[in-house]
Amino acid sequence: MDSQKNENLLNLALDTSLAERERSLELNVGYDAEEKTWEVIVKYHGSLEELADLGIRVEELIAGYAILTVPETQMDRLSQIAQIEYVEKPKRLFFSDLQGLSASCFVPGSALYRELSGKGVLVAVIDSGISYWNADFRKADGSTRIRYLWDQVLDREFSAQEIDAALMAGDRQAALQLVPSIDTSGHGTAVAGIAAGNGGEHGAAYAGIAGESDLLIVRLGMPQADSFPRTTELMRALTYVVNKARELAMPLAVNLSFGNTYGAHNGSSLLERFLNNIAEIGRTVICVGSGNEGASGGHVGGSLRADGAFTGYTGSGRQADGTNPGVTDVVNVNDIDVTAQDAVVEMTVGAYESALNVQLWKEYADRYLVTAVSPSGEAFTADTDRPGKQVYRLGQTQILFYNGEPAPYMTGQELYFDFLPTAGSSYLEQGVWSFRLRPLRVVTGNYTFYLPSAAVRSADTRFVRPTPDVTLTIPSTASGVITVGAYDPVYEAYADFSGRGYLYQEQVNSRTSDAYVKPDLVAPGVGVIAPDRDGGYTPVTGTSFAAPFVTGAAALLMQWGIVLGNDPYLYGEKVKAYLRKGAKPIRGVAEYPDARAGYGALCVENSLPT
Repeated sequence: MDSQKNENLLNLALDTSLAERERSLELNVGYDAEEKTWEVIVKYHGSLEELADLGIRVEELIAGYAILTVPETQMDRLSQIAQIEYVEKPKRLFFSDLQGLSASCFVPGSALYRELSGKGVLVAVIDSGISYWNADFRKADGSTRIRYLWDQVLDREFSAQEIDAALMAGDRQAALQLVPSIDTSGHGTAVAGIAAGNGGEHGAAYAGIAGESDLLIVRLGMPQADSFPRTTELMRALTYVVNKARELAMPLAVNLSFGNTYGAHNGSSLLERFLNNIAEIGRTVICVGSGNEGASGGHVGGSLRADGAFTGYTGSGRQADGTNPGVTDVVNVNDIDVTAQDAVVEMTVGAYESALNVQLWKEYADRYLVTAVSPSGEAFTADTDRPGKQVYRLGQTQILFYNGEPAPYMTGQELYFDFLPTAGSSYLEQGVWSFRLRPLRVVTGNYTFYLPSAAVRSADTRFVRPTPDVTLTIPSTASGVITVGAYDPVYEAYADFSGRGYLYQEQVNSRTSDAYVKPDLVAPGVGVIAPDRDGGYTPVTGTSFAAPFVTGAAALLMQWGIVLGNDPYLYGEKVKAYLRKGAKPIRGVAEYPDARAGYGALCVENSLPT
């Protein structure tokens, strides 16, 4: 029986065989087949000491959150424990992949540039690691600017003293014998360089924003061979950096340049709520890239309206009054009537797609019939008032369908479709799939579909008529962080790949509260020159590289306010407010805040109080 304390995706995973989970993109994330354990995130109250008697390992974080390693045999028991309030499985994280200083109103050689450098502020980069021997991350005497480097892959923490010893060992290979932490992709090195690189021997020509800040680096762990870190690694990293900042008694600017598309995108997941709690600890600012899903074709949103009486539904096993007796049969699409009230969402599945999932989120108060149609015309229909798991086979594709219910931390309803090749097939059925929504009871009628991140699906797998809005990746949707989109500083124009937010004016017919404006602002994210892992410099593009401009800017504001004594309370939401106020307009955006650009483009000079 499904637990109301478990998220829908976890309930589906626990009700699905290991063989099927292993073919899925998401269902097996968090499961260790060798140990036969699940890693899960929980919100709890009171003491978790009794979990040890069940063989459950507990890793407490902050604010009532914990990561548990649970024997598979105890997963049902876990949700029955009174102290456990809610349980989620981890999700995979995907990196959100000209010199931007002048574009950000922080001009080398200016009085502002000479006054502010981030000195006295910690800049934490949680990413793929760092090439710590690069000159960008050293002081004038050659010693490191990195206070601590926690490599989750190696499960080791390296201090500044250990890194300095490695730097004095001679060449890079000798250094790696002492501190064997590397950045295999170069992503983290580029991000750190934009936020806080000093340009090395090139100086301002290749410098980042906060070139004299101290660095706190976390190389995210990748527990599986798929090379993607998980949300649990991120939560551990965030707990680590805020605790280090408190230990060092320093203000902290945190950069996160990754995310995923799974979730309601409204701040309701445990990860988003956790970030909000973390952002309130100490003197902290968290900056998150909005993701690169804006032009990827991975989202469709709309609204159903019941303008007349429902005309009935015909087809195998269905009733004329529109109800669904719950038979998991498959019919031909030609047996299904289409009415003017129906919404049809089409999706192309490219060649050689081995797995895929689709999320449909809706208001729980609304009731629909949802029909999925394969390219060959086979179809099944489900009633959104019938919760639980159903299994269908359409041609060479098996669909695990889970109809969720509201949860203690979530008011919306999720319908989750997991597409798997049938036994004997390696790939899903290629072609145009469609989802048909028929309204039976409408209050708001709002619905939204999401595909997995573009990083794990073919470019040919996308919605036919996508909606570019509401394409922020999670956790940039958390209200307590500064969400950063990308623009092209050469053309002063919004970058179409950048994740867009949601203002909902059409739904509420009014300007939204500022708490729900996302992104907060945009920063240079096209053709940005950044240090690479080998000591050179290369152009990079993506919101991954827009976010660190704002992280560095936050460090400058905290230096001005906290370190220099101008405003000891300049952290958290106050930094966000100042950056919003100082943002400058970009071309093509006439009214602010805007779902693409938020309050405008980063402008450090204008953001400082006068």
